[in-house]
Amino acid sequence: MLNGFIVQKSSMSGHYTEDGKRLPLTKLVAKPLVITQLKSIVPDGYLAVQVAYGSRKKTKKPVSDKLKKLKLDMSPKGFAEFKKSDETELTLAQPITVDQVFKVGDIVDATGTSKGRGFQGVIKRHGFKRQGETGGASNKTRAPGSIGAQTPGKVLKGKRMPGHMGNKTITVENLEVIKIEENTLYVKGSVPGHFNAWVVIKKV
Repeated sequence: MLNGFIVQKSSMSGHYTEDGKRLPLTKLVAKPLVITQLKSIVPDGYLAVQVAYGSRKKTKKPVSDKLKKLKLDMSPKGFAEFKKSDETELTLAQPITVDQVFKVGDIVDATGTSKGRGFQGVIKRHGFKRQGETGGASNKTRAPGSIGAQTPGKVLKGKRMPGHMGNKTITVENLEVIKIEENTLYVKGSVPGHFNAWVVIKKV
């Protein structure tokens, strides 16, 4: 079977264990994927399984022609590739459900695009503290302060400065699968992205 799945982030909730502890859970909507291509060493140069996910109103002609050859009546949002985790026989146009890929207790990594925060200062972006309001600095309390000395006479690369925050590819590692229901996956902890964002979940 596949070593991962592509899901949509939903809401967060909680789960109580048998000993009364409350675990933070992220609900992930995992609708079935459809296999559209089985890649091999010849001619592709590597082994992978390509799947179609999501839906959209219109499909470009190359994509629609590819799906017609597979006799698939669908308009997917996009395609994703995963490696095979075992020797299970897979066929074109075969649907894959999340309970075929994961089971309760699996440890997974979640990769998604973080929420965009726009241009932010050093306090929000890097967690700097405010400066004192006395000593004539009352209008500079949120400024970063000194950014370098006279020697070497330049700002060193990597200096923490104001700038664009968020909207980056983030991977949160070692999340535990707590519960699997019909087309829904619950993992312990938080997952990057906004509501309905697409997230790739892969086994560790």
